[in-house]
Amino acid sequence: MSAGAEWERLLREAPIEVEGVLRDASNLTLKVTLGDGEGGTAGAAVYKPVRGERPLHDFPTGTLAGREVAAYLISAAGGWDLVPPTVLRDGPLGSGSVQWWIEQPEKPAAAPGAGYLEVVVPEDLRPGWRPVLQAESPEGDPLLVVHAEDPALASLAVFDAVINNADRKGSHLLRAAQDRLWGVDHGVSMHREDKLRTVLWGWAGEQLPETELASLRRVLGALDDYSWCAELLSVVSEEEVAALSLRVAHLVEAGTFPLPPAERYPLPWPLW
Repeated sequence: MSAGAEWERLLREAPIEVEGVLRDASNLTLKVTLGDGEGGTAGAAVYKPVRGERPLHDFPTGTLAGREVAAYLISAAGGWDLVPPTVLRDGPLGSGSVQWWIEQPEKPAAAPGAGYLEVVVPEDLRPGWRPVLQAESPEGDPLLVVHAEDPALASLAVFDAVINNADRKGSHLLRAAQDRLWGVDHGVSMHREDKLRTVLWGWAGEQLPETELASLRRVLGALDDYSWCAELLSVVSEEEVAALSLRVAHLVEAGTFPLPPAERYPLPWPLW
């Protein structure tokens, strides 16, 4: 059994015990331990109970946990594997999403942005970084928000367009051992209307690599699979799955990274 499959099994079956509250989250988010059935610990996870979700004006109430699971299913189907294993199950505070805990190295790599997103003065912009936003310091000096020119980060930009991620902040990027990139916090995704807000616009309008087109085609193939679709439809609506199919087909047809929308603000707030 692969590590991912074992993690998913534990997330579904292991006893859950609350360890503490993650205070920086906008919705109730708990770190929990997963029991091994013998009084020990088999791992850790992030548990987001539905009852702890704050109502949003543009997303149906009580649906964020299911969207977290949908993001995991789509990431796995496309072969991106950028989202930690995530399931929907009962926990100490009722039904919610439970996602494998990603251990991060010591700072500064574990700082918000994980070394993938930074603020620099324009003259310090160096090769390997792409500008996203012009800004100013409190003193009025020019600044640039930049992200790394990293293939895994480019894959995450494509994945965010697929799931229509409305909140890709720098703090939602995690760097694990061996510089492994993970993306987390996908509760405000999969809306049927265009909501894409991200800090990863550095590739906007460029040609998609063939590897990304292959991932997109794998998602289209999964959408033709009855059992996979049934699992996806257990956590999001038929309209949202139909919108997903259209987004993926459009990305394949266009063959390019999406452009920021002109009619609305394209960035999350705050950026981290």
